[in-house]
Amino acid sequence: MDSRQLEYFVAVAEELSFTRAAQRLFTVQSTVSAAIRALETDLKTTLFDRSTRRVTLSDAGEALLPEAKAALEALDRARAVVEEASTGLRGNVRIGTMTRLGLIDLPALLGSFYQRYPLVEVQVTTSPTGSSGLADDVRHGRLDVALVGLSRAEMSGLEPRELATVSFVALVPLTHRLASAAAVRLEDLAGERFVDMLRGFGNRTTVDRAFDLAGLPRRVQVEVPDLTTVPEYVRAGLGVAVVPDMQLENVPGVTRLRLTDVELTWTLSAITLSGKRPSRAVTALLDLMTASI
Repeated sequence: MDSRQLEYFVAVAEELSFTRAAQRLFTVQSTVSAAIRALETDLKTTLFDRSTRRVTLSDAGEALLPEAKAALEALDRARAVVEEASTGLRGNVRIGTMTRLGLIDLPALLGSFYQRYPLVEVQVTTSPTGSSGLADDVRHGRLDVALVGLSRAEMSGLEPRELATVSFVALVPLTHRLASAAAVRLEDLAGERFVDMLRGFGNRTTVDRAFDLAGLPRRVQVEVPDLTTVPEYVRAGLGVAVVPDMQLENVPGVTRLRLTDVELTWTLSAITLSGKRPSRAVTALLDLMTASI
């Protein structure tokens, strides 16, 4: 049994697919399959129940998984300690983020991180399914850390570090019947057409839940993947919006209104996998994020 076999085993166990595990590890499926067969031969047991439709862990595989993860983490820590003692902080960080993140200047932050830790490789990706997709990527080991806008109830299996919180506001066009109001209630917006983010984005989920809890109808007419484009559709008269109040000041043709009957907030959090100690490189990045807010 060697560390490479354990790495392949963990990848297949988390993905429940030899194909996806190979893609994650940047290798071919035959290599992964051969490594798993060799590991099963060494341990004299079957680690996966395979069929033409799916792959599942056997009882032996279930027992091995936490031990394999712990062994790989211990090896990573040992390597990191030795490398840092001689050359400085090293490692890899895979970070996921939303498009057009307004509360933190991620490019500048990552630039500062690179200046401090030039030997750490950082990979950045975005998710077309918003915060929910990023959270799943962290849960399944495809990302080490992600910036998301989810409530704590939606972050099972994850360890959040809250970075910033903003309130929601309503946006209406200047020609709207409510444009001259000082504030609005959710029920004032019932029956309106809405502009909002795609399903899976944290702020969309928050607003959907608020209207459901109030027993109010809501029809989303326009769905967009970028929060900063929402005011443009509102200004065009295609609907109203209830969104986090960030980067939305002084939008021509659009009025921002406070919400009075409900306290809705959106929190930006950096998440890592719960129960797994982040690497030294990830910890250094998280500390820099916290200090920059």
